[in-house]
Amino acid sequence: MNKKKKIYIAGHKGMVGSAVWRALDNNGYTNLIGLSRSELNLRNQQAVLEFYKEEKPEIVIDAAAKVGGILANNDYPYDFLMQNMQIQNNLIDGAFNSGVEKFIFLGSSCIYPKFASQPLKEEYLLTDSLEPTNEWYAVAKISGVKACQAIRNQYGKDYVSLMPTNLYGYFDNFDLKSSHVLPAMLRKFHEAKENGNSAVELWGSGSPMREFLFVDDMAEAVVFALENELPEFLYNVGSGKDITIKELAETIQAVVGYKGNILWDKSKPDGTPRKLMDVSKMRDLGWSYSTELNEGIEKTYQWFLENIKDLKQIKLESNKK
Repeated sequence: MNKKKKIYIAGHKGMVGSAVWRALDNNGYTNLIGLSRSELNLRNQQAVLEFYKEEKPEIVIDAAAKVGGILANNDYPYDFLMQNMQIQNNLIDGAFNSGVEKFIFLGSSCIYPKFASQPLKEEYLLTDSLEPTNEWYAVAKISGVKACQAIRNQYGKDYVSLMPTNLYGYFDNFDLKSSHVLPAMLRKFHEAKENGNSAVELWGSGSPMREFLFVDDMAEAVVFALENELPEFLYNVGSGKDITIKELAETIQAVVGYKGNILWDKSKPDGTPRKLMDVSKMRDLGWSYSTELNEGIEKTYQWFLENIKDLKQIKLESNKK
């Protein structure tokens, strides 16, 4: 791969996009493009087409999306469906019509059926019904995967989709109303520690099993896909390992140095008992993760501590509990 090729990273300010930017920069790529939402509205088809015409990127990495938790997906289903389809359709079709040689589409493990066998294989796509709480986002992402597959099949272009497991790391979302389980726990334990090790309440029994991947490892998977022509249209990206939510809580508790008690509210739902990705296809090609969970949480917590004052969404409450 010529490291002077012009590479456009859509969503370069987000957790995943910024990690991809760092990884490419660290690997010697010197011609990276990133535009903020105010500079380029990806939902505006004409604006995206003009961007392609003017900048002429040779490679596109799509890490842009409207994301949110269960509540947001439930309250704004049309927004999650339509806005994500607009973003990715404009990027994919614009890239295709502009002669972009390589396109890497990033999605989510939520594209797989709710009751699919574990671990989740790429072949399970569209074999059963989706999880209702995020089906709008999932349908949009599936359409992106299939669009890239259709371009591969019909025109032979190197358009590939990578589906990551649960990601965490630098620039994560620590807002308790919309964050995912790992950053939410990290913030909760930190605040409880700051408030004299007050008790921390967590939902469910702690028994469900989940898989986690440090976002910088995901970015290295993108670099791998960039530097290799992958033979299939869809690949899972993860660690291939899972732990219980209780074990996750205990790991974060130790990293933060929280000495209080954890209270499990078993009246709250546990969710899916297990969600693990089959990552054998990527592993067989030569890519595998490198950051173990404990190390990744330590790095994330250190970043959290260094950036508390700059993270507007955190708004830590001091001594109110």
